Amino acid sequence: MLGEGMPNKPISIGELPKALAGAYPELEAFRSVGARVYLVGGAVRDLLLGRARGDLDLVVIGNPVALAERLGAAEVVEHERFSTAKLLLSGHEIDVAAARTEAYPHPGALPQVTPAMNIETDLARRDFTLNAMAIPLVGDPTLIDPHGGWEDLAAGLLRILHPRSFEDDPTRALRAARYAARFGLELEIETAARLRETDLSTVSADRRQAELSRLASEPSAVEGLRLLAEWGLVELREGALELTVAVAELLESEPWRSEVYRPEAILSAALGPPGDEAELAAARPRRPSEAVALARGRSGVELALARALGAEWVDAYLGNWRWVRLEIDGEDLIAAGVPQGPALGRGLAAALRKRLDGEVNGREQELAAALAAVREG
Repeated sequence: MLGEGMPNKPISIGELPKALAGAYPELEAFRSVGARVYLVGGAVRDLLLGRARGDLDLVVIGNPVALAERLGAAEVVEHERFSTAKLLLSGHEIDVAAARTEAYPHPGALPQVTPAMNIETDLARRDFTLNAMAIPLVGDPTLIDPHGGWEDLAAGLLRILHPRSFEDDPTRALRAARYAARFGLELEIETAARLRETDLSTVSADRRQAELSRLASEPSAVEGLRLLAEWGLVELREGALELTVAVAELLESEPWRSEVYRPEAILSAALGPPGDEAELAAARPRRPSEAVALARGRSGVELALARALGAEWVDAYLGNWRWVRLEIDGEDLIAAGVPQGPALGRGLAAALRKRLDGEVNGREQELAAALAAVREG
């Protein structure tokens, strides 16, 4: 049965033509070009699940640029190395790739790509059965599903296409957690066994980080990270899941949503390395100036983690105290006889502390406080 991560009502195969036309009306233009072109991957999966339109990926048997020219696309950007093109059609950006096969010279290597002569061959190179489905845009828009992806999806199973899948591309194991969490899926038996043998060290840290960031950007990120830890692919920091839930909730509201890059904060909460967030959370500043001294210079992620751990004073810092500025500056102190040098900074810092704490107000009081601090040395 479909997992809990699927709130939308799945459609029947017979409803595909109507659903396709409703979700992607711009694809009607492809019906007249006479090319073998297909909607593939996640767009097909989400269409079958009754979900809103997502990223639009097409595969053509042949040259994507030639297809774009036949369509009269307003703009075409070709990526020759990967046999792909991004085209602008009726105001929509559409990615089109040439059908291809992939061979991996060694575990974790980037694939060597060669053209494929049919869509079935292209689908066979993909990661999971749920992403190995296609719909032709020319002719009858029926489901092409050679690996039983819709059946697996309906049964709540995540299944690889071949035994070497995780060996060829270990980042697929990280992707598995993303899909399992998003759609509420269980690993098929062989998929589970192969996944636990995955060696993530064969791919670069950048590729691992990119895939983890995609997971962390999802609403179901906490469950995905829990699964990765359960599968032995990542090691969570102490108290990670509770902290990650708190951080995710925090980032739903302002100012945090605008202050912090969600994937970075989620991954820091789950995986670390720990910073000074525990120290900040334990601090009890008695004055605004003390809070500013603690928080200034800290990253948004560190502050978010501290707030999630209970540092409520950080809200006031972000909302008010960090914006407090003096009406005077160094030129005012120089005009009052203070020489260039460290004394200027000392005087301004003292005046700002008093301004934050409500002990001075206005230029005259700020200047007096700054000059007093300079005299006191």
